[in-house]
Order: sequence, then structure tokens, then C-alpha cells
Amino acid sequence: MISNKIFFFIAVFLIMNGGCNEDKLNINPTDQYSIETFWKTEAHAQAGLSGCYAVLRSVYGGGWIYETDMVTPNAWKYNENGGLGPLSNGTQTTTDGTISGRWNVNYQGIGRTNTFLDKIDGIKMDQSLKSRMIGEAKFLRALFYFNLEDVFGGVPLILKTPDAATQSNLPRDTKEKVVEQILKDLDEASAVLPVTYPVSDAGRATKGAALALKARLLLYNEKWEDAAKTAKEVIDLKVYSLFPNYRELFMVQYEHNSEVIFNVEFLAPRFTNNFDQPTYILNTPAPLKDMVDAYLMEDGQTIANSPLYDPGKPYENRDPRLHQTIAVIGYKFNGKITQLSNVVNTGFGLKKYTSFKDDINTTVAPSTDLNPILIRYAEVLLTYAEAQNELSGPDVSVYAAMNAVRARPSVLMPQVEAGLTKDKMRAVIRNERRVELAFEGLYYSDIRRWRTIEIVNNGPIYNYKGKVITNRTFNKERDYLWPIPFVQIQENPQLEQNPNYH
Repeated sequence: MISNKIFFFIAVFLIMNGGCNEDKLNINPTDQYSIETFWKTEAHAQAGLSGCYAVLRSVYGGGWIYETDMVTPNAWKYNENGGLGPLSNGTQTTTDGTISGRWNVNYQGIGRTNTFLDKIDGIKMDQSLKSRMIGEAKFLRALFYFNLEDVFGGVPLILKTPDAATQSNLPRDTKEKVVEQILKDLDEASAVLPVTYPVSDAGRATKGAALALKARLLLYNEKWEDAAKTAKEVIDLKVYSLFPNYRELFMVQYEHNSEVIFNVEFLAPRFTNNFDQPTYILNTPAPLKDMVDAYLMEDGQTIANSPLYDPGKPYENRDPRLHQTIAVIGYKFNGKITQLSNVVNTGFGLKKYTSFKDDINTTVAPSTDLNPILIRYAEVLLTYAEAQNELSGPDVSVYAAMNAVRARPSVLMPQVEAGLTKDKMRAVIRNERRVELAFEGLYYSDIRRWRTIEIVNNGPIYNYKGKVITNRTFNKERDYLWPIPFVQIQENPQLEQNPNYH
């Protein structure tokens, strides 16, 4: 695993961030690295690339993967004063720490990958290995820029080693130019990355990861034909398949399973996260009634239309993914019946990402080394279905992709109704994305690109009894983009703020 290969991490961190302890009496000390003595060997290159991957733990290790779901009808954060809470009620400012944190950590990753790409050419090593490592770095740089472009729009496009003298006053490039560069990096990465790795290299970027991220980017930018074509390339690799059990898909013991295309590597005791902490399990994020109501009945009908729905037993006869994703009052989770006292206000808690079984009580560990999944095969199938439906309507291949997701052995939902119009299939696909990919950091982007967020994020949110918790606000003239952090504009007046932020 990559996590086992960061024996040079501290040295890499110092060098990539411009720091070294120089002993004036020893120009090239043998017990530490300097910019002059690093970037010389293959081991240095491996360490440098590990430093690039390490940034992913900062981006996704603290619950960020589902943080944005709490800015949607999917979930609520019990304390909306912090994190991205202000975004949910339209009170975000240019000084919010979480917003500036997203900017900073992704540019840190960009800086590291740029340094790696600039330095590796000078290292004598096996050329095929060097080519592969360059592909990995370009994939990572594309991912970091994708994270920025998705919420800020256009950002300064920096492709060289960090240099304050030449980069500190750069203006923002257009979103289109940033997208073009991301696609270029992903094309170059997919051309050289292997389809699979040996177990010892699990977690590295693959050809499938580069293609799948490209398909997501194309989908988000409504490049329907190219998105469908690229998703089909991933499908045609024939190396990924849907993992049989939806609940177990997100558990530590089933990491690196057949559905995982790209994840972030953690390894205890050195690299851990807090996905199993009680406040994260049942409070942050706290699923909302609107999310629960989105799950169909087991006959494939909505709760409004199905004869199986009983308001007195609202969680019976539901899409199995409901109970495999969300803890509801009156049902077992972690060996005990979930009580109202276990959850905050909404009446629901999150099972996904936890290591707990429903019928077995497990002591809460101080930390976990679960690898959060950033890209998986079900998303690729749904990307193909959406893009192909928008391109040419619900043809046979659209139905095949949708029905494959529903046919997962632990789910076995009915096939999508035949003969749907393009518009009706669009609604089915959107709901399927919501429930299948719930709390995986995609729904916030989905409702923004669908332009539905200005409707669904304006108004009250409800707890399990249908009582109002609070009100959400979304300003369609401003909130489709995040504000450029105040500190960045203060340090670089060339940066132009997004519309209607002050």
C-alpha cells in the first residue's frame, strides 16, 4: 500500500514547503535533506510522489467527503455555525475558515505535484516507472484543480514549482481554461497509467481513475457525448464490478474491493481518521427526512404512490439501501435499538463509513483507518446513464446501466419502468444518483449543476416527525460559486472576487 511507502515523508514535506535546517558547518549534512541533496534518486522520487498523495488525507480525512451533503436536503449539521454551515443558510463570507481551507489545501497539493513534475525529469531511473509516476502526479493535480474549479469557478492556473516571485500576483484564469487543463492532465495520465497494480501498490491512480474523473468533469460541464464515451471506456476496461453488499462496500475489511476505482489511503496507527467517532456517526451529518423520503419502496414506487407505504411504519418495505445507509429510530444499529437520544434533532444517523454491524455491539475506537472512496464503479454507470439519456434519450444502454446498479445482490430493486420519456428518465436517474451516492460528496455538485439547488435549498428542513428544524436560503445570484477567500485577495489584488460577494 502507498501508506507503507512514505519513509521519506518528513523530508518531502520540508522540501516541498521550502523548509530545511541548514547547518553552516556542514554544507551537505548526511542526516537530513536539503534542496541540493534531494531529488537525486528513485527513492527521492517515490518519496516526493508519496508527499503528493499525502495531501489527499488532509482534504478527505476529516469528514470532508460528506461535508457538502450538509449543505443540501440530504443532511443537517447540529452546529451550523462552523464548517460549511453558513453555506446552508446563505450567510457565508469571504473569511470563512472552511472555504479558505479548501482553497489552501488543494493549492498545497497542486504545489507538490508541480514540484514533483518539475524535478523528476532530472532523476535517473527506469523510464517506464518514471512515465507511470508522472501520470500519477498529473492525475492528482487534475483532482486538486477539479476540487477548486467545482466551487470557485476560474482560479489561477499554476503549473510550475511554487515561486512567490512569479506566482503571487497571478490573476484568475477562466473556468474554461482550467477545465481544459484538467482534461489535458487526465488524458496524459490515462495514456500511461496501468489498468491495475499489484496489491503492494494498492491505492495508486490507475487508467480507470483518470478516465472516471474525466467522465465526471465532462458530465458536470454538460459535455454529454464525451462524458458518455469516457464512462463507456471505463466500463469496457472490464476490471470493475459492483460489490455484492452495499453496506459492506464502505467497511474497512472490504477495502480495495472490485467496485473501488480510487480511494484515499489510511493506515493505523500512523494515518487515521474519525469516521467512527460518535459525533460523526449520529450527529454529523444528521440525515434529513427529505433524504429518507427519497428512498423508494421495494416495489420501485415512491412513498406517495406505493400501496406498500404505511405512515405508521414508514421505514418498512423500503429500498434496502435506506437501512444500509441510515440509522433510523426503532431499528438496530451497533447492537442496540436506535433511540431519539442517540441522534440530534433529525431522528436519523449515518451508518455509511462506519465499521459497526446492526446486530453486534462494538466499542467505539478512538480512530479508524477506513479508506474513503472518491470514485467507484456505480458512479461511472450512473454517469453513463445520465449523459447518454441527455444525448439521445433512454435507449437500451441507459436502462442497462441503471438496472445494473439496482440489481446489486444486497439491493435487488425492481428494474426501471420501461418506455419512459427522456424527461421521466432524467428524474429517475437523478433520484438514483441521490440514494446510491448519498453522503459521498457528490449531491451538492449535482443540484448545483442541475440548477435545482435554488429550489430545494430555499425553505425549511424537517426532522423525522415532519417538524421544522431550521430554514435554508440560497441566493441564485451569488451562491452557485463560493467566495474567493479574503486573505487571498488581500495578498493578491489581481484576484477578482466572485459576483455579489463583498
